[in-house]
Amino acid sequence: MTTTTPIQMILEDTYELNDVDSDQEDSKPGSAGEDNSHVSTSAKPKNKQKKKKKNKAKISSFEPKKDTSADLLLERLNVTGTECTSDHDSLDAHSGKTAPLTNSGMGGKYISAKCTSEILSVDPKFLRAEDELKRIFGSKVINAYENSSNSESQRRKQGLRRGPHNFHTRRTILVVPLDYWPRWDGSLSMELAETKEGLHFFRYTHPSSYLEAQRKFEAAKNTYDINGIALVLALHPYHVESLLALAEAFKYAGDHQRSVDAIDKCLYALECAWHPLFNPVRGNCRLDYRCDANKPLFLALRRHMQNLYRRGCCRSALEVCKMLLSLDSDDPVGALFCIDYFSLRAQQYEWLELFADQYGSDNSLWLLPNFSFSLAIARFYLERDTPIKQTPTDTVSSSELLKQALMLHPLALKKIVDRAPLKDAAWKQILKHRYFAYAEAGSPSLEHLIQIYVERSYLIWRLPELQKWLIDAALQVIQIVNQDEGEAKDWACVRKEAFQSDKNEYSHLSIADFSDSVPTIPPEEIRHMMVDRPGIDVQPDALDGQHNQQGHPGNLEYGNALRMLLQSLLPWVDHGLNTNIDEQREVENPGEEN
Repeated sequence: MTTTTPIQMILEDTYELNDVDSDQEDSKPGSAGEDNSHVSTSAKPKNKQKKKKKNKAKISSFEPKKDTSADLLLERLNVTGTECTSDHDSLDAHSGKTAPLTNSGMGGKYISAKCTSEILSVDPKFLRAEDELKRIFGSKVINAYENSSNSESQRRKQGLRRGPHNFHTRRTILVVPLDYWPRWDGSLSMELAETKEGLHFFRYTHPSSYLEAQRKFEAAKNTYDINGIALVLALHPYHVESLLALAEAFKYAGDHQRSVDAIDKCLYALECAWHPLFNPVRGNCRLDYRCDANKPLFLALRRHMQNLYRRGCCRSALEVCKMLLSLDSDDPVGALFCIDYFSLRAQQYEWLELFADQYGSDNSLWLLPNFSFSLAIARFYLERDTPIKQTPTDTVSSSELLKQALMLHPLALKKIVDRAPLKDAAWKQILKHRYFAYAEAGSPSLEHLIQIYVERSYLIWRLPELQKWLIDAALQVIQIVNQDEGEAKDWACVRKEAFQSDKNEYSHLSIADFSDSVPTIPPEEIRHMMVDRPGIDVQPDALDGQHNQQGHPGNLEYGNALRMLLQSLLPWVDHGLNTNIDEQREVENPGEEN
């Protein structure tokens, strides 16, 4: 597989273009008299085979010039996507052309539809956690454990059954419905919105009965009434927004099993509503996240993916992550920033390299912090598992890829060492070097992405073999910087041009959503948020009042500070833009002194 990275091409083309400008009077680029055998760059391998690009300046010399400008250095930042064709593609495949690509900025992607469908196609046999656990531990072990653990719960929930037989006759691919779940009530449906360029666009639709349940849910949510949300589920067992909210409440209360059950039930309802043509495993079905009715599927899949990983089902988490990324190419929930980690944990190293080549973005996946480091790790394990004789001669080594990642994102090293943490004595001396000690992201977007990467992937750097490898690469980077300051400036130009915005373009992605740590709220405080009525015996009229003792969200006038703090931790709480209580009082009571 081709291994010359876009980062290498960016830097190499800088040298090429400088030499073309300086030598164009003496000889033309690509003439027979050129000799490139002496080529050597600090953080790049020798004698690499170039990818063929249209309109690419030919090579005259790789000697770096001191007057290298940022414009020349970054002329090739807009790397085109790798061609991806197959026998069943359109006529463009036979002509060797890819489908037109659209550019939507650093936050978006320009992606060939055919390429995306193929690389993000989901393998259904790896979707379910039960199937993966059976492959890991064996069917007998898992079946015995399930029978023993479910015997007591089955007796406790026997009264919820509507008969001796399983009512769930639908064949689902995401979760296995439990026997005591209510029969699917048809409260959701899905319609085909349009078909465009081989892609099918769908959206969920709600009947009037579901909208009434949604109104009651919003009333309970606005008053922090978990008891009211439970009442909505008692009357409408497959109201997906209520299931998502209750799952979060269980998670923050430390009851993770009930949280998982609520998410599974939510996914079951969403899958039962699928259109007959909606088949997300093929990679050609789309849902617009901007449509409010579609958002629950994205949120449920993201939480389901996290639950799968916590159970040790990394391959299932990877397949769900593929599905999330294929449903909306704008990636509203940040699947692109954890798909590399799940690939490494599932040991899908070759797939990760193929994905990085075929799933293109306007500034290339190689420039993102998570892919810069994860692709180096993937190459590290491929080198370990592949005999030297079978390794292509033009393959970029893992050490070179890691040095490139450290040169491009030096700030990530300091954060990895602190977060893991890495205790080797060598780190103290390494982090004192000016290149790492004074490293800065340079933009809010990049700093946020580095924090996401470190929070998601720091555990993998605790492996002893990776720690030693990282130390060696960091020491080589220090040596490179000491020998040539221009090398560091070149990488700084790449970093600055790739992340130009002064605003955080990824602020919608919460770092907590990529963390394995879950903050908890004491159960007694959760019970205090049930409007002083135990169980689910709540009068429906109570849900209609918007101004009870709970008061307005975020207003301390109606409650004590500790309680409001705990309420603010709940995932559905929205305090709005005006969070300054003094300013709010001044607006409501002008002229009143504080």
